[in-house]
Amino acid sequence: MSGNVRFLVLLWGLLSIIFSGCYSFKGITIDRETRTYYVLPFSNEALNALPTLSTDFTEALKDKIRNESRLIFAETDPDIVFSGSITRYSVTPVAPDQGETIALNRLEIAVRVVYENTVKEEQNWQQNFSFFQDFPGGQNLIDVQDELVAAINDQLVENIFNAAFNNW
Repeated sequence: MSGNVRFLVLLWGLLSIIFSGCYSFKGITIDRETRTYYVLPFSNEALNALPTLSTDFTEALKDKIRNESRLIFAETDPDIVFSGSITRYSVTPVAPDQGETIALNRLEIAVRVVYENTVKEEQNWQQNFSFFQDFPGGQNLIDVQDELVAAINDQLVENIFNAAFNNW
């Protein structure tokens, strides 16, 4: 290897090491003073919702934060607290078909989230999030409900995580 190539490889390696801790593909922004989080059990205010929906949602949010941030779950004096409720669980027809049939139905879930940051109180917020999944009108909701709810929960949790830690 020539001297110039060796120098460039060494320079690239050093820069990679130096800047490896400065950038994250996830783009998570959490203040260094913030170390812990807690997710209060979400209440279920939605009519006709699955009895386990609020518990499943609460656990999904806990798991997302635990798996994709450096924060530690703490019930006592947490730096960040998430709370809220499931506010809507509805199925509506969205694509009428010929005659009196429906081509598509939509399952929509909405959540009200309160984000409390005890380290930086100016970052506190309250926001509504909703997401939906469509399913064929000829399909019974009970047959696809678990799969639809899981997909909706995943997207809601992603959106909440981004709002809290990615400044979106």
